[in-house]
Amino acid sequence: MISLLVATPVMATPVLVVDTSNREVLYQEDAGVPWYPASTTKLMTALVVFEALRAGDVSLTTPVTMTKNSVKQAFLESGLTLGRTMTLEDALFATITASANDVAVALAETVASNEPSFVKRMNEEAARLGMTGTHFSSPNGLFDRNNYSTARDLAILGMEVDRQYPEYSRFFRASAVVIDGKKIKSNNLLLTRFSGTVGMKTGFLCASGRNYVGIAQKDGRRVMVVILGATTERERNERSAQYLTQAFEGRLSSSSGLVDELKNRADVRPQDMRLRLCTDQSAAYEASRNALYPMGLPGHETFLRDEMPEQVHAINSWANSSVIEVPIPSPRPALAQQQTGPAG
Repeated sequence: MISLLVATPVMATPVLVVDTSNREVLYQEDAGVPWYPASTTKLMTALVVFEALRAGDVSLTTPVTMTKNSVKQAFLESGLTLGRTMTLEDALFATITASANDVAVALAETVASNEPSFVKRMNEEAARLGMTGTHFSSPNGLFDRNNYSTARDLAILGMEVDRQYPEYSRFFRASAVVIDGKKIKSNNLLLTRFSGTVGMKTGFLCASGRNYVGIAQKDGRRVMVVILGATTERERNERSAQYLTQAFEGRLSSSSGLVDELKNRADVRPQDMRLRLCTDQSAAYEASRNALYPMGLPGHETFLRDEMPEQVHAINSWANSSVIEVPIPSPRPALAQQQTGPAG
């Protein structure tokens, strides 16, 4: 774990654009500043699961069951309850497309002996990849001061997933899932509004703002964009599409070298965006950001010009009664037994 010593945060919302073919940085702003990754954490969850699949430890048909630990997670949309079970393949779609925090934990508990063991694997993978500004504390990215990363590290992670596991790209292309009849759309609007998008993951917490790690391909060229701390979904989507458009048009250039050569900053803490995004201060802050990034607002240019059909994956769960614990009745007090006698 890196040491984050300085309490005063820098004023930054990091951006990083990378050509994935040669790892060249095309544009960057504060790409080494630590940030709360929110659900972009699930990219590492996916990577660890993909590795377990390749190793033969699990298969796409392995059952994933909702446990007490998984169903107590916050911000649940899945509608799944204790004991509901799905295939590991469906659990990956639920985790990535629907960003289901509960399913992410159940998936981790299936692949490893428990959630802490899975998180240990996540951090071992981060170390292997040289993600020197990253530490994970959960499979889903819910707020924890010890769950942080940087735009640099998230780009390295996303490119590793994309390069090493092309056979699993379908998990990142789906724009919606239907879990037991309930439709949940991905927050990655680029999947249906920016041609060439192939994934990857969005994330949001009040503390982090709206994050995005995405890849698009045009004319044989593949570009990754990472945006952290966007204020609104419109800002996140439009800015991501704008950077991708500029990259494909050859209008981005940087002297920053390769993404691996960027330096992570160990002298600052991640910003906590809650005051600016989730309090009575948020309207003024949002207005200031709208002035900076008006793309997509009425009267302004939009970079989300395309219309692609949805790719929807259906998930059907079933009950696993063996994990549903029925409360054991408390024994009658001895006096009551004496008064009523045995049941007969």
